[in-house]
Amino acid sequence: MRTTARLFTGTALAVAAIGAFAAPAAYADNEWNSQSNQSHESLEIFPSSASPGETVTVNTLACGKHGHGVGDANSLGAGEFPLSPSTHKEVVVGQFRVPEHVKAGSYWISVACDNGKTARGDLTVKHRSPSGHVQTGVGGSIGPDTAQVTAGAAVLAAAAVGGVWLLRRRASGAQGH
Repeated sequence: MRTTARLFTGTALAVAAIGAFAAPAAYADNEWNSQSNQSHESLEIFPSSASPGETVTVNTLACGKHGHGVGDANSLGAGEFPLSPSTHKEVVVGQFRVPEHVKAGSYWISVACDNGKTARGDLTVKHRSPSGHVQTGVGGSIGPDTAQVTAGAAVLAAAAVGGVWLLRRRASGAQGH
């Protein structure tokens, strides 16, 4: 009976703790949405996953036909960038470069249009792929070093000769007894 009471008490406390932490987050989200009476349009980001140094293009329909806007990539340190009408009807386009110092992660990119609408999207910054030759400490990706290849072949040959000599010696010793 005592174990059952502890189980129910522990479960009730866990549910209360989860509710206590979830309520402020839900309230904060509703409060933010009620304070900003603007509708948030989607922001297309290409590529959606970029490396440091790469140029990213964003576009949205939020600004309307012949609209303009200002993009905000401050979350990753790229600053603000202009959006202008594109060749596609009602689409505005802008670009920014992902800074070299940015760490891998997910970053919000937003746009404020001159018509009062906003758009937001998510950019994933990935680690830069290594370029050039990889130094592994043994050889590398440049090509074989002839001195190392020769030394390796000599070690293998010596091991083979030694193994054959040892096996012949054991075989001749076994027949003599």
